[in-house]
Amino acid sequence: MSEPDVQAFLLSVSEDLVPSTTPISSSTISIDFDGILDPPLLLQVDPTECGGQLWPAGMVLAKYLLRCKMEELREKTMLALSLYPTRPSSIHLTDLARILPITLRNMELNGLTASASISADALEWGSSISPKIPPKPDVLLAADCVYFEPAFPLLLQTMQELMGPETVCYFCFKKRRRADTNFVKMARKVFDLRDVEDDPEKEVWGREGVHLYVLAHRLVYEEKVCIKQN
Repeated sequence: MSEPDVQAFLLSVSEDLVPSTTPISSSTISIDFDGILDPPLLLQVDPTECGGQLWPAGMVLAKYLLRCKMEELREKTMLALSLYPTRPSSIHLTDLARILPITLRNMELNGLTASASISADALEWGSSISPKIPPKPDVLLAADCVYFEPAFPLLLQTMQELMGPETVCYFCFKKRRRADTNFVKMARKVFDLRDVEDDPEKEVWGREGVHLYVLAHRLVYEEKVCIKQN
């Protein structure tokens, strides 16, 4: 699957499914996630690139982590398959090579380029994983990664390679087409997949077709159940 094919598909999606983001030209915006983040995050927005825009599931996941999981994640090593930086002890951002300059620019805008706790590298689903990307992180973040059905097997393959036995994955996407649920069916065959229930805004984003899950290897949940029963 070539990058131009995916890009053409995404840019062809009608605005009744994905509302246009503003501004209409590349610029820098400030976002505090409804007052949760102080100081706010600075982001370069480029509406000509799908990876340079704000998407609903990314916002939902970022707000959930900031609101409900910051203390839990503070000392974790985190790997993001496309998201905004939070503030754990270590985070590694990934995106397509074409989008990486935007990611690096956003790191620069927020004073993170000189930080040893945050880094970024290119990652193409289904391809070999760079040794610079930390293996088996504590937490894997994935938002707005479900958008092109032919890429579902590649995404799942990459997640399987990245996730260790103790890795917890927070996975969020907005359902835009019936086929989008096929990824969930595929993921259930490999991982233990559970709905997030502790977000106070779940009813709000649920009405907008956003889904938020926690994934882990089945063995982890099975061992925890056995320990609890014993």
